[in-house]
Amino acid sequence: MNGLKTVLLLGLLSGLLLAGGQAVAGKQGLYIGLALAVGMNFFSYFFSDKLALSMYSAQPVSESENRDVWRRVGPLVNSLCQRMGLPTPRLWLIPEDSPNAFATGRDPAHASVAFTAGLLEILDDRELEGVIAHELSHVKNRDILISSVAATIAAAITMLARMAFFFGGRRDDEDERGGVMGMLFMMILAPIAAMLIQMAISRTREYSADATAAASTGTPFGLISALEKLDGWSRRIPMDASPATAHMFIVKPFSGQMMMSLFSTHPSTEARIARLQASR
Repeated sequence: MNGLKTVLLLGLLSGLLLAGGQAVAGKQGLYIGLALAVGMNFFSYFFSDKLALSMYSAQPVSESENRDVWRRVGPLVNSLCQRMGLPTPRLWLIPEDSPNAFATGRDPAHASVAFTAGLLEILDDRELEGVIAHELSHVKNRDILISSVAATIAAAITMLARMAFFFGGRRDDEDERGGVMGMLFMMILAPIAAMLIQMAISRTREYSADATAAASTGTPFGLISALEKLDGWSRRIPMDASPATAHMFIVKPFSGQMMMSLFSTHPSTEARIARLQASR
């Protein structure tokens, strides 16, 4: 069900991009919209992981680097990867007190999982296993690619809206009132609609990763306990994170801010826990 919902939302987002392109410049606008989406997706596919890790000053974790972290995290990652049929991702430590984690990379063979120092301080091994399983589930379910595609299409729609604002829309013999209405939609409503759809996709993938993690560890309780701790601590120590990467984290890094559910990159922690408890 989550997979079908994601496909439908991506289709709606793509249709919005094409409609926006046509509103800006007729048939030529369709090609502009497609070119923007293809170009931005290409860049995101190959470079978004490097940008995200660099943005948070992530340090490599291995048998020779940050060895104390490796001795604790490495065995859990290796065990889960064997159970989930995944290659071992590269591991990273983010020097940040706010507890959080994310996975990135274009496919399972090029995946990375990053943890903040704060997360490793507050979680016990059972809870840490749940978090690792959640992040590996994103890798297994190809959520990183799906989120990148959604984000770049939404960005292309926003770019088209700015083009409409600065350069005006198509000028031809078509119905003038319809053209004006289309332009107003593109400039004002389309970017908002794109953001709402992107957020809905992100929330859907979080539910799927939670379910896959519970199945992979054999119990939802480690992840439930981890989510409860992360939600509480991230409210006390909010993370100074970029809005462009908010969807990547296991809990939203802006917990201290009031956000309407429609505009949130994550379902509420209460809703996630309720679904996990129902899966027992």
